[in-house]
Amino acid sequence: MSIRRLPEHLVNRIAAGEVVERPASALKELVENAVDSGATRITVRLDGGGIDLIEVTDDGCGMTPAEMALALERHATSKLPDDAIDAVTTLGFRGEALPSIASVSRFTVESRPRGADGWSRIVDNGALAGEGPAALPPGTRVRVEGLFEKVPARRKFLRSTRSEYAACLDVVKRLAMARPEIGFSVEHDGRRVLSVQEGMDRIARVAALTDRDLAANSVGIDFEREGILLGGVAGLPTFNRGVADHQYLFVNGRPVKDRLLTGAVRGAYAEMLARDRHPVVALFLDVPPDQVDVNVHPAKTEVRFRDPQLARGLIVSGLRRALDGAGHRSVQRPDAAVMGLWTSEPTSSDQSPSRHPSESWGLPWGSGAASHEETPAFAGVTALNDRRPTFFSPPPQARAEPAAEPVPASISYPLGVARGQVARTYIVAEAEDGLVLVDQHAAHERLVLERMRRAVSSGGVASQALLLPEVVELDEPACDRLEVRAGELAAFGLELERFGPRAMLVRATPAMLGKGDVTALVTDIADELAAFDQALSLKEKLDHVAATMACHGSVRAGRVLSVAEMNALLREMEVTPHSGQCNHGRPTWVKLAHGDIEKLFGRK
Repeated sequence: MSIRRLPEHLVNRIAAGEVVERPASALKELVENAVDSGATRITVRLDGGGIDLIEVTDDGCGMTPAEMALALERHATSKLPDDAIDAVTTLGFRGEALPSIASVSRFTVESRPRGADGWSRIVDNGALAGEGPAALPPGTRVRVEGLFEKVPARRKFLRSTRSEYAACLDVVKRLAMARPEIGFSVEHDGRRVLSVQEGMDRIARVAALTDRDLAANSVGIDFEREGILLGGVAGLPTFNRGVADHQYLFVNGRPVKDRLLTGAVRGAYAEMLARDRHPVVALFLDVPPDQVDVNVHPAKTEVRFRDPQLARGLIVSGLRRALDGAGHRSVQRPDAAVMGLWTSEPTSSDQSPSRHPSESWGLPWGSGAASHEETPAFAGVTALNDRRPTFFSPPPQARAEPAAEPVPASISYPLGVARGQVARTYIVAEAEDGLVLVDQHAAHERLVLERMRRAVSSGGVASQALLLPEVVELDEPACDRLEVRAGELAAFGLELERFGPRAMLVRATPAMLGKGDVTALVTDIADELAAFDQALSLKEKLDHVAATMACHGSVRAGRVLSVAEMNALLREMEVTPHSGQCNHGRPTWVKLAHGDIEKLFGRK
């Protein structure tokens, strides 16, 4: 077969296949052009998920008729003043987007520079269909209609209207986060679906585009290392999601999806989140242009760092330092369904005259002791004022202890003062601004982990020798993994020896864990090493091991604690980093503010 030069329309369609994968790809290019034009307000209109119509209007610098014609030629751009492509600071620079989009749609561009007249140019699937004067405010308006309408082989691979719309909205959200100084609005099928004003600060903009509760359940990031700046907002570990779609990463103001950066975020939250949960973060990296290559992907969604490990380490260190500063904070967002269970409104069955009030409230009833008629109508009122126990009184639900010293004032402590224990699992504390409920196992699990980390950093965890070494049987690969890591595990106070092909001999365990199930501990550590041995660094692997050990050594649910023990736990939580969540990412405490309690009783 002889070599031939491809015709211009086919070249454009091939380029469109690289740049315009779906409506969201075309929208991304158009909004980036609007951002680079110096716009302060960008409006997007979509019909049919962007398949039928994409319209982007901005108030930027605009284009003259000659510039408009040049913009629709391939590899023509205003964003590279010279040949220094490694120093590009704009979002777009290839000059392929507009002609590629125009080759697979009915494309209309209208533009007017300030102080000049407007002009319009129409291109129908690569062919000029008309041009002439246009009336519009200063700026540019671009309409893309019938995307891939004359390329059925491409159009049939588009997803549903709902899926394409979701992808378009995600594109605008990411660009709006990167540019809080610009206002954005989006309409879909005539309905306003997004609107953010210009001039917002970064945290407020991210919260407005993701979850408004993020502002109150996050920490700001401001970190610098070797000329690279890291800023943004990181959600508390307990403010998480079931998918990783709420992680937004930007390099020099450019939204990117980079495996290196995503892996760094996962590593930073490694021991603070369950494996199936993902943090909510928006991270902004400002890198010197000569340290990053933005020209490695046609759609400019990926970048390449000159020093990848520096970038990864910067994100891990910056996130962990910011989260360390969060202290004992945890998400305070009681579940609506759980709050609904606290209602005292009787159901229709409770209002039936055939049932006794004590049955409606779940109080015990003595068989044959008295009939409903023998109980006076004001018995419930009397019970509120009479403290003496009666036959119908419920059993006590809490215990009292003699106070060895005056009860401290709750105003002095963020987590309040312990007042009791519920179900031998939850500590009830009274704070100045509400009621605090603490999961004793989850809280102590985090405290043990942080103690263990401090001990390792200061020379190692003290070990407690077993009176009789214990043999733990495992499969051979698990024993091999433990044997290889035996020296590192010894730093945590766990002394292991190989005991045949399929068993390990445990000679000592960490002293701070106390008495526990040695077999379960060693088995869980073997599983952790199997899951993370290849993907994580040594420090991250050891963090997982420490978290597993801490879980086995913490106070279990079901253990009765004295008031002094409960208060000691609360005081240590207040000074321990990350104590707002356990090692698996679950919250360790929640608070019912006075206002929430008043709502439960209809006072508000």
